Amino acid sequence: MAIRYRPARDADLQPAQELIVASVNDLTARHGYGPIASVRPPIFQQQSLADDPRGLWIAEDGDRMVGAVFSWMCDDLWFLAELFVDPALQGKGVGAELLRRVFAQAEDGKARTRALITFAFNAVSQSLYMREGMFARLPLHMLAGERMHIAAALPATDLRCERIDSIEANGHALDRLDAGALGVSRQKPHRLLIADPAMAGYLFHRGLECVGYAWIAGSGHIGPLAAASHDDMRDVFATALRIATQGQSKRVSALVPGNNEAALDIAARCAMRVTLPMVLASNRDFGDWRRYLPRSPVFM
Repeated sequence: MAIRYRPARDADLQPAQELIVASVNDLTARHGYGPIASVRPPIFQQQSLADDPRGLWIAEDGDRMVGAVFSWMCDDLWFLAELFVDPALQGKGVGAELLRRVFAQAEDGKARTRALITFAFNAVSQSLYMREGMFARLPLHMLAGERMHIAAALPATDLRCERIDSIEANGHALDRLDAGALGVSRQKPHRLLIADPAMAGYLFHRGLECVGYAWIAGSGHIGPLAAASHDDMRDVFATALRIATQGQSKRVSALVPGNNEAALDIAARCAMRVTLPMVLASNRDFGDWRRYLPRSPVFM
């Protein structure tokens, strides 16, 4: 078997998503969670390929794609969004070779932080990341609950909501909140979210002060979300949940860091349950995760 590694092209991105979904579902099924992923258009990957193609590679065995990797950068943060290999070839070094190639993006970009989010039960991958100096640091809980139960249990807040209409108009507030929570700007991801008709963004104000933002999908999923302080997280998350329960989805979900007690307390009060255990790994501590909820393991 001679595996060939090459930079991804646009025509590779949809087949790569099909491979990744198959690999994810194989992994989650083997651990008792059943299939959880479905193939979606690779919009984020296409944007990243056009912006910085160093973060997308594939592995091939003859004409067959057997591995794919996707990473992106924001300022001095390098994030591994996807690394999956055909289940039949796992443990053969394909993942390590793909990872080595996208590390060049981190090195060229002078990344201070290297990070990723993966399944907590993905022991093989976590061992690979540990060998590369990225250690599991924080549990993340995918939580979900019934819309009507959540709406009935939510506490009242005094926040005023404002729709995010444009990055030009609202970019300063978003930058301030992201810098406070993560230490980096995320204007490119916000532009991608505002262009997605399935997403709605909100700024939350207490008086004249902007104390948070949240993006909410038509599916009822919340994230990313950021709060100006630990004390603001409770009301920001509760208000985002309130908006999500007013949508059409029967269920509402969010990916909540294990140290974010304000958000976890609200979720528990609303009878939201853990549906998938995940973990944040990185080469160093970064971010204030009591002020931030990631969107997904791909988007952060």
